[in-house]
Amino acid sequence: MDSGTFALMPTPVEMIAAVLFATAILHTFSTKLFGQLARLQPAHAGVWHLLSEVEVVFGFWAMVMVVVMVALEGAEAMTAYIDARNFTEPMFVFVIMVIAATRPVVRTAMGVIALLARAIPLPGSLGFYFLVLAVVPLLGSFITEPAAMTMAALILADRIFAAGVSTRLKYATLGVLFVNVSIGGTLTHFAAPPVLMVAQTWNWDTPFMLSNFGWKAAIATLANAFAVTALFRRELGQLRPSFGRDPGDASPPWLVIVHLLFLAGVVAFAHHPALFMGLFLFFLGIAHAYHQYQDRLMLREGLLVAFFLAGLVVLGGLQRWWLGPLLLGMSDDTVFIGATILTAFTDNAALTYLGSQVQGLSDSFKYALVAGAVTGGGLTIIANAPNPAGIAILRGQFTDGVVNPLWLALAALGPTLVAALAFRIL
Repeated sequence: MDSGTFALMPTPVEMIAAVLFATAILHTFSTKLFGQLARLQPAHAGVWHLLSEVEVVFGFWAMVMVVVMVALEGAEAMTAYIDARNFTEPMFVFVIMVIAATRPVVRTAMGVIALLARAIPLPGSLGFYFLVLAVVPLLGSFITEPAAMTMAALILADRIFAAGVSTRLKYATLGVLFVNVSIGGTLTHFAAPPVLMVAQTWNWDTPFMLSNFGWKAAIATLANAFAVTALFRRELGQLRPSFGRDPGDASPPWLVIVHLLFLAGVVAFAHHPALFMGLFLFFLGIAHAYHQYQDRLMLREGLLVAFFLAGLVVLGGLQRWWLGPLLLGMSDDTVFIGATILTAFTDNAALTYLGSQVQGLSDSFKYALVAGAVTGGGLTIIANAPNPAGIAILRGQFTDGVVNPLWLALAALGPTLVAALAFRIL
């Protein structure tokens, strides 16, 4: 296996970038500490509160990295590096998150799920809860994973979490949601970021994805949703959220269609930022003109998520020197486990991108690499691009507005194992 694509000796900037990357990962596990510092040191509470925002973490350390690059290599080298990065994904996630979170889109999705839930003879919220975790992640294969994550998180926040469920159920739900969204986008070749990174290079199309990944992912998604629903059946069976629309929520059918067309247009031009940003600006004008049918647009949350992902792009681009040889030095039999573990500490799309840069990989290695990358996509907030969007929407439902990274990883272990078995045994 040729790993000569990657540098053997890191530069000083690359070594510092690795240290800052590790620091950023530790920071994501320590955000609650900064919240406590804000209370202990009110004079600087604003700064500590800023650093307690998990979506700020990688953007903050990426800015530190930029300063280091200027100091060591000069402003011109720093600018050249930043210009060489591809920030399409952070921009796309921001746009799709804002549009998918609008009242007409979310209420339409919620209405469809509620209608299907009524046809399932289960007590309380069992049917509704199961469908949100089983169906919406699979829709990510068509509307993209960030859109699916946004819809599912908003529906869960409004109809399940807000009803006063236990903390155990919240973390279990988050773990299943993150894993299911990560694997649920593999029915097609354009919706999951780690698949998108290799699809063109390896000539993977939708029929290939459906026959090699999609049906296995669908089985794992349904199994995970069924398992968590059965595990918390008593609590969910007693939960009876209102599925009806609140007064003033209804949007004119034509406006719903317009929103869905904007959503479809952004998805269709997902790899062309000039086009989808143009559509987004047009959408903002429509949303403002008919503001009576809108809730507050999630601009702040979307920008924070984009900042997080942009920081990951900046820092992640300097990790090739150690991550590439480590991953690509594995055999076909071990790369699946290695990719599953490594993706918890770096974006899964970064792993598959590194693999796409190496010539002569076997088909079994390619499969194992991508399968492992999507399997581990629910273990941490940085493992999969849509995860920060889910955290931004749901964290307000947790104590002190903080999602404990360790509890999230533990909650995702079971669903991750189910996904691993589906991809390796089926």
